[in-house]
Amino acid sequence: MQGSIASITTSYNGIRLLSRHIDALLAQSRMLQEVVIVDNGSSDGTGTFLAERYPQVTVLRLNVNAGTAGGWAAGLSYAAVKKKHDWIWSFDNDSVPGPDLLEKMLAGAEALISDETIGMLAPIPVEPETGFRHTPQLIDGSTLPRQRSSPADECTQQPVCFVKAVIASGCLIRRQLVETIGLPRVEFYMDFFDIEYSLRARLAGYKIALITSCEMGHTIGNTRKIRLLGKDRVWVRQPPWREYYSARNLAYAAWWMPQLNIRKAAVWKRIFHRMPRLIMFSDMKFAHLIKMIQGTLDGIRGRLGIRFRPGA
Repeated sequence: MQGSIASITTSYNGIRLLSRHIDALLAQSRMLQEVVIVDNGSSDGTGTFLAERYPQVTVLRLNVNAGTAGGWAAGLSYAAVKKKHDWIWSFDNDSVPGPDLLEKMLAGAEALISDETIGMLAPIPVEPETGFRHTPQLIDGSTLPRQRSSPADECTQQPVCFVKAVIASGCLIRRQLVETIGLPRVEFYMDFFDIEYSLRARLAGYKIALITSCEMGHTIGNTRKIRLLGKDRVWVRQPPWREYYSARNLAYAAWWMPQLNIRKAAVWKRIFHRMPRLIMFSDMKFAHLIKMIQGTLDGIRGRLGIRFRPGA
């Protein structure tokens, strides 16, 4: 594929992770035209470290932690809107792409690149420790008009499949998509912002292609294997403040963004499914439950913005 590709990485106090991540980007067999790190208000010396160790990397310094939503928006604004790169490869700083991942993604999507309705290309994120593959899943109760999605197991048997939504990390985004639908919603702060952006892209007529032969190491919280209803499953352990944003942003989308067509019943279903799991497997049961309830109520009331920060 001809054209300019830049990577953007959102990092908050990620100095211990950045070397491995940036080295993986610089080692790509398909060279990136620019590597951009969004220093999201870090206090661990990230800026000094990057200046000394990686002078070839572009650093966008935010004065405060704007969350992954704000960091992603800042990166897309710079790489797509200001610098006009044709494609933007987005990451969290704990993602480690293989040395030929970009080349393989472009090769897998070669027949699709010329289709300007392809707005996103994505690999399958895989947990490094457990090997769990985060294949795309539908949001329960959510449908878009006149569009149907394949189940994840059927989808991944095909070289390329079109999905409803993907996470931001590892996703290649076409510049024209950003110019058409704008930037991610920074007021979501954390969680669900990439799902909302995916759904917004599809409503604008863009497709999201999953390149099923491509996998990328990516950690979503701290994961461990659990046994539930006679089956081995993966439990993602996250701090209570993350539980707040997950619940709030989904509830907000269901109550205040009717264009996404996310049913309110999906919110209650998530609560009743997740509540017993939090009680059984969470390390801080009461704190997680309180944050989930707070988030759901704030979402229903239409309250967005930053209420809890990392470490809360």
